[in-house]
Amino acid sequence: MLKSSGSKSSGRNPNAISIGLERGKLEIKQFMRQRESVVFTMLFPLILLAIFGSVFSEDIADGVTFSQYFVAGMIASGLVNTGFQQLAIMIPMERDFGTLKRLRGTPMPASSYFIGKSILVTLSMLIQVALLLAAGVAFFGVELPSTADKWLLLAVLLVLGSACSTVLGIAFSNVPKSGRGASAVVSPVVIVLQFFSGVFFIFTDLPQWMQQVAAIFPLKWMTQGARSVFLPDSFAAQEVAGSWETGRTFAIIGAWLVVGIIWAIRIFKWERQ
Repeated sequence: MLKSSGSKSSGRNPNAISIGLERGKLEIKQFMRQRESVVFTMLFPLILLAIFGSVFSEDIADGVTFSQYFVAGMIASGLVNTGFQQLAIMIPMERDFGTLKRLRGTPMPASSYFIGKSILVTLSMLIQVALLLAAGVAFFGVELPSTADKWLLLAVLLVLGSACSTVLGIAFSNVPKSGRGASAVVSPVVIVLQFFSGVFFIFTDLPQWMQQVAAIFPLKWMTQGARSVFLPDSFAAQEVAGSWETGRTFAIIGAWLVVGIIWAIRIFKWERQ
């Protein structure tokens, strides 16, 4: 009876999730073959950390150096780099090559394609965060969370931030007119948001109008959330609101996640129009 049941189970058609998992394995293999992309995605944040962390190492508050502040910002920025930027550039290229059109013509459910992309983003994000944390702890005095609450906060931030960046990247992939010009369209958007959101500079030192613009977008709240994990609770008084605003942080990132899902569903195109 057990043998028969197993035979029936093995004869079932694969569902969208199982196909998506296989698609994720393929996405990872294809990404690893692109050595330039791997090096840029994984090592470029470490290079920035080494430069900024070494040049600007002064104390900005009791027990907090700029290097530690910068590590928190780079971890949050990594969510945008691996999710939004990577997908918003990669998908237009696949659209130009006809990859999406061919995939759309197969029995593979559309959701499986996006599951595969999400797996690639998640793996890239985890590796990048691990590398930044390792460098931060080893060279810049960053302390890992010491309580279960902080680890839970970090986990929720990574999951919610990665999901938000992923769906926004999928949605924004329809903006570049071609894969060749995608980087020129997407990268400036990311760089401007990084400058506005307190990744490269102390957020409260920025002009007020920049702070107000940054508060509209999720990266500002991801960076603030990362600071609440890796910086002492006493530093919360240095924030604009005088607190970490954890509830508001997750609410705004969650709202952008919903916006991204609706936007992606409504405008995503499988082939260039």
